[in-house]
Amino acid sequence: MVARRHSRTGAVIVAAGLMVSPLGCGRAVGGGDSLSADPVELLHRAAPTLADAGSSRARTEMEMATGGTRVTIRGEGVYDYGRQLGRLEVLLPHDAAGTGEHRPITELLAPGALFMKNRGAGVPADKWVRVDTATLSDGNLVTGGATDPFAAAEVLRGTRTATYVGETEIEGTRVRHYRGTADLTAASRTASVGNRAPLRAAAKGFATARVPFDVYLDDEGRIRKIRHRFSFVNGSRPGTVAVASTTTLYDFGVPVTVRLPRSQDIYAGKIAEE
Repeated sequence: MVARRHSRTGAVIVAAGLMVSPLGCGRAVGGGDSLSADPVELLHRAAPTLADAGSSRARTEMEMATGGTRVTIRGEGVYDYGRQLGRLEVLLPHDAAGTGEHRPITELLAPGALFMKNRGAGVPADKWVRVDTATLSDGNLVTGGATDPFAAAEVLRGTRTATYVGETEIEGTRVRHYRGTADLTAASRTASVGNRAPLRAAAKGFATARVPFDVYLDDEGRIRKIRHRFSFVNGSRPGTVAVASTTTLYDFGVPVTVRLPRSQDIYAGKIAEE
């Protein structure tokens, strides 16, 4: 299943059914600013730094665990941070849709909206499904099987605590690793217009508004990798669902073309329950 209308207490997911450390001064980050000795302040600037970067390619991975079952969904695509538009091809694991094979789901990410093609559930193959992300109890941090890359960065606007862990490398690029906790309610207050309502919905819909994270920044302060750990109450089963969402960004400045569907290409019929 990819998406379903749901209540605040029942977040819907793609395959449901199932501290401060001193840093050297003088290193440039985010267009010439000195690297902040305060990780919280630095991470509050992560989203604007991505906007300044323009665009990138993205890889996503979402791991969900509930009742002893673990499912991993992977995606890959591109994102334009200035326009907040992205395109991902999301691949469900074997048997997640009840079959051995499943066509990749094409997702278009836009401010306040998620468009999906090859969704199944009775939707014609040539039609898109449009979801208003402000109506989702997880704010589309989980529903699409991938976290919108810019929304992932905007969660960091709500950083409450953060620790500098140390330096490492991601795919040959030197990065600085930070670990901390963000508050979705706080993030929603300073997020971009398109993400305010979705983050506010997530703050109410998740089991807790506090989101633990690990993030890796390059020398320019751009996010190279970010991992969030979300938790929500499963309305149909006891206990909570644990979700770990990882987004990796690379090839900054890559050309990105995203065309949103025309109104006549959006499916307006009934979506089957799965």
